[in-house]
Amino acid sequence: MNQTYLPRIADTVLTTALEASGAVLIEGPKWCGKTRTAAEKAASALYMQDPDYTASYLMAADTKPSLLLKGDVPRLIDEWQMAPVLWDAVRFAVDQRGETGQFILTGSAVPRDNAVAHTGVGRISRMLMRPMSLFESLESDGEVSLRALFDDAADAPCRSSLTIEGLAFALTRGGWPASIGQKASVALRRVYDYVDAVINVDISRADDVIKSSHRVRALMRSLARNVSADAGIMTLRRDMASADETISDKTIAAYINALRRIFVIEDLPAWNPAMRSKTAIRSSAKRHFIDPSIATAVLRATPDSLLTDFNSFGLLFESLCIRDLRVYAGAIDGEIFHYRDKSGLEADAIIHLKDGRWAAVEIKMGASQIESAAQNLLTLRAKVNTDKMSEPSFLMVLTATDIGYRRQDGVHVVPIGCLKN
Repeated sequence: MNQTYLPRIADTVLTTALEASGAVLIEGPKWCGKTRTAAEKAASALYMQDPDYTASYLMAADTKPSLLLKGDVPRLIDEWQMAPVLWDAVRFAVDQRGETGQFILTGSAVPRDNAVAHTGVGRISRMLMRPMSLFESLESDGEVSLRALFDDAADAPCRSSLTIEGLAFALTRGGWPASIGQKASVALRRVYDYVDAVINVDISRADDVIKSSHRVRALMRSLARNVSADAGIMTLRRDMASADETISDKTIAAYINALRRIFVIEDLPAWNPAMRSKTAIRSSAKRHFIDPSIATAVLRATPDSLLTDFNSFGLLFESLCIRDLRVYAGAIDGEIFHYRDKSGLEADAIIHLKDGRWAAVEIKMGASQIESAAQNLLTLRAKVNTDKMSEPSFLMVLTATDIGYRRQDGVHVVPIGCLKN
């Protein structure tokens, strides 16, 4: 490997998974660094997309797939879904060998449901890899640890060096490893090319159904305009109709499912806690791209244009924070949700750990919004039935400001440029 490897949070997750399972599947969007991270750990590799060997690899997979599994372990099998039979071959090999850490599989598309015979439960561990967080791209100094917040060990003030201009650039560039350190014109061009590939090629390959690139682009633009919102299919269809694009609800649902299969979008599910009184909780998911740069690219937004449209900037900032929170929470065995009830009370992110601990987060760009965000979090804490659930480990307002501190009411104010896992 020629390019300097920037350590990833996924490195530790992968090491732990290999120690526990016979094989590990790393899923995620193209270009997020799956192969490079896997190669750093692998002792041998099979690259299914190598044009010099793809045809022979596919023939071997069709006749005797076990041939492709020979090699030092952990053996990397990159883009395994090109020959879905390899899944069952790996599962069988793991059973036969009876040892952990045998294989690493990577894939940027979810195979069709009938492509493999067995789920791999108990043999193949799964991990989702996303684009780089600001901490991984060296734009967050990591003074505040999410793990430390859960352990009530993060009281010290902090100061972020990430400027609002730097944040606008990081958002439009995205967390794509190959773009880190590149000048703006190159980085933005790469994201534009990524989006064009999704629209014109990748989405149709997701389920082998040819799709209208014009409709896909219109849908992605609508998703971008509704990022961080719980926009349903009807809302998307109305929004697309304003651009003279007619499309059925069924087609929109099929296109959205295809985008999920290639890890372009990742919706944020609703949180359903035990409450002190009966409260109707909204159950619809919020719409997010796997990386906010996809939204800016499809809208052809630039760092300069974001700095003149803080309404859009704020919604995209929320999406960036959700990306980073997902990366950080995943490293401590947690998941991210959102909360909204019929009264309009909401929390942009609920971090829920597998051990039952949880925390609530409001995402606000400016200092003027911190007070109302903190009050929302305190109101939510009072509504949760702590006889059935634990008290929140912490409440946090995640901001684009430079100063971090703990308020007298206990709410943490943390700049995104200070956060890490």
